[in-house]
Amino acid sequence: MDAFYASVEQRDNPALRGKPVAVGGSEVRGVVSAASYEARKFGVFSAMPGKLAKRKCPQLIFTRVRFDVYRQVSKQIREIFAEYTDLIEPLSLDEAYLDVTENKLGIETATEIAKQIKEKIFLKTHLTASAGISYNKFLAKIASDFNKPNGLFVIKPHRAEAFVEELPVAKFHGVGKVTAEKMHKMGIMVGADLKKLEVHELVKYFGKVGNYYYNIARAIDTRQVSGDGTRKSIGAENTFDTDLFTLAEMQNGLEPIANEVWRRLERSNIYGRTVTLKVKYNNFETITRSKSAFQPIKEKFFFVKIVDELLEKEFPFENGVRLLGLTFSNLEINEVQEGKQLTLNF
Repeated sequence: MDAFYASVEQRDNPALRGKPVAVGGSEVRGVVSAASYEARKFGVFSAMPGKLAKRKCPQLIFTRVRFDVYRQVSKQIREIFAEYTDLIEPLSLDEAYLDVTENKLGIETATEIAKQIKEKIFLKTHLTASAGISYNKFLAKIASDFNKPNGLFVIKPHRAEAFVEELPVAKFHGVGKVTAEKMHKMGIMVGADLKKLEVHELVKYFGKVGNYYYNIARAIDTRQVSGDGTRKSIGAENTFDTDLFTLAEMQNGLEPIANEVWRRLERSNIYGRTVTLKVKYNNFETITRSKSAFQPIKEKFFFVKIVDELLEKEFPFENGVRLLGLTFSNLEINEVQEGKQLTLNF
């Protein structure tokens, strides 16, 4: 989807249309969750501190986050996807991979399917989407960022390797800002430069992910579209209006976050074994601390106890705290064990 959260806000509030909008944060505190295209022209992007965003764009309008609305729209969009294929791998509320090799409607080309999906999304939600079409996930993801907003871009097999060779490594999906900077220092500017390195060299410089870089430099990606929708973690976090300094302030700040995480676990009928505490200081440095149990934690009392232990172990902190977060991982479905008649082997 194109600037999804911001586009939903502009759709629902005509006064915001054509204006720079930031969803989440404020000009005093917090972080921008999404920015409209009008705001992006000024250099405002997601994950940017609201204070900095306002400085870059003085006319920026902040709106609150409405996740319930975004989830509802996302559900409408996925219903459209399901008309064409069951092989849907959501990446977030506004993005997904679809494998349409064998589609339900027998349409001959993926490009035609993408066109139809885009049209249906607009008719149903009054929002625009951009589609990337290719023969593997890496290329489709790269293609989806071309011609935005309301774009459609195809990378055909005979053109794929040459396309990747010309592509700046900073635009490679899976190459973050820090890694891109490291590659630039090594003289790796585009895919063709990355392709010159052997796999053992890439593993030496970048670790296990070097194998992935070796393949995508050659337009190879064998990952399948996984439609199982398995969640890897459940969490919540909060950016505070004023920095926290005392242990009591942080415990009070974590209480509603812990309640929200536990509510999400129970609603999903899922429990986890690993609890992670996230702390972001007022200088934006972030640390995480984790603790794992031998079995899934099914009592809220034990969850809160682990949270308190993680916090107290790190306290006192070097700086004031602006954000706290909690995440459950190593998740398992809470299966209800029904009574079962035992049998004897005669």
